[in-house]
Amino acid sequence: MRRSAMLLVSLALGLCAQTVSAKVTESDFGKTKAGVEVKKFELTNKNGMKVRLSSRGAALIGVDVPDRDGNVADVVFGFDDVAGYESDANDYFGCTTGRYANRIAKAKFTLDGKEYKLAANNGVNHLHGGKTESLDKVVWTGAPFEKDGVSGVKFSYTSPDGQEGYPGKQDMTVTFTLNDKNELKIDYSAKSDKPTVINLTNHAYFNLGGAGSPTINDHVLKLNADKYTPVDDTLITTGEKAPVEGTPLDFRTPTAIGKRVDELTKTSALGYDHNFVINRGDAGEGELVEAAKLVDPKSGRTLTVITDQPGIQFYGGNFLKGNRGKGGKTYGHRSACCLETQVFPDSPNKQGLEGWTDCVLRPGDEYKHTCIYAFGVEK
Repeated sequence: MRRSAMLLVSLALGLCAQTVSAKVTESDFGKTKAGVEVKKFELTNKNGMKVRLSSRGAALIGVDVPDRDGNVADVVFGFDDVAGYESDANDYFGCTTGRYANRIAKAKFTLDGKEYKLAANNGVNHLHGGKTESLDKVVWTGAPFEKDGVSGVKFSYTSPDGQEGYPGKQDMTVTFTLNDKNELKIDYSAKSDKPTVINLTNHAYFNLGGAGSPTINDHVLKLNADKYTPVDDTLITTGEKAPVEGTPLDFRTPTAIGKRVDELTKTSALGYDHNFVINRGDAGEGELVEAAKLVDPKSGRTLTVITDQPGIQFYGGNFLKGNRGKGGKTYGHRSACCLETQVFPDSPNKQGLEGWTDCVLRPGDEYKHTCIYAFGVEK
C-alpha cells in the first residue's frame, strides 16, 4: 500500500474512533404537568463514562463512572422520569439554579436606586431563583453536538423581563461537554437588556459510592479555601470573610466529612451548608483554579471541581429526608453533598463591600461561568 493510501486509511480510522468516543443520544423523558415535552440526552465517551441530562431545568440527572475495579455506578441523585422532578421529593437535584442561586436576604434587593421584590420561598428570604418559574422548573431547548472528540448539549432559555421579579429579558445558555478525560465541563452564558443580578450554578448531589449509598460522611473532602462567609440565623451572609482555621470548616487538608459535622448540627446550617472563598492566588478573572476534591475511599472514585468563580457552596445533605429516587433508592439524611461554584450568596445586597463579589449584569456585557467536574480513581 502506498504511503498516501495508508495515510488516508489512518485518517479514516482516526475519524471513526473519534465518532465512537463522542456520542449523544436523545429520547423522550415525559411531559410536565403543563403538558410540555421534556427531552433526555445521554453523552458517552470512549471510556464508557455516561452523562444524562434533562431539558427540564437544564439538569444533570445521571453520571456513570467506574470505581478502582472497573465497576460502574451512577453517582448523581435524581429520578427516573419528569414526574419525580416535579414532585415534592425533588430537592433541586442536578438542576441549573437561578436566576440567582443561593439566598437573597428578605427577598429583595436594590439596583441603581430601584427596589426589586422577589418571592420569599425560604422563610423571609429568596432561594434559588423563586417559586414557580425559577430556572430549575422551566423547560430549556437542548441542542446536542458531537465534535472534536467531545459530546455535549447546549441548552437555551430566554427569561422574560420581570420573571420571578428579576429585571430584564435574559438570554441564557448552559452547555454541558464531556471529553475523554472523564471531565464534564459546564459553561454558562447570559445577556440582559436591562441591568440585573445573576448567579447561575448546578445543584447536583454527589455520592461517589453510588446514588443511594447511605452516607456522605465517609467521603474525604479537600477545599482550596482559607476563608468562608459566615451567616446569620436565617443563613444570610453577614458580609464578613472569616478564617476557616480552628473551625469545623477547615478542609484545607483532606478530611472526612463526618469527622466534625456534629459540631455544626445545632447551628442554623444544621451541618455543612456554607460558602467558601476559593483561594485564587494570582489567577486572573476568568482563569480556572481547583476549588475542591472529593474522594470515596471505599470505591476509589474521585471528583475534582475546577472553576473560574470566587465561591463554592459545600452542602452536606442536611435536608435530605429519605426521598425515593432512581430505581427506588432512598436518599437519606446526609447521604450526598453538593459542590456549587458561584458568586457569594446575597451579593445583590452587598455590592460595594470591600472584597465582595460583583453580581450585576448590564446591557452589552456577558455573564460567563465555567465549572468542570473531573472524575477519576485512586488505587
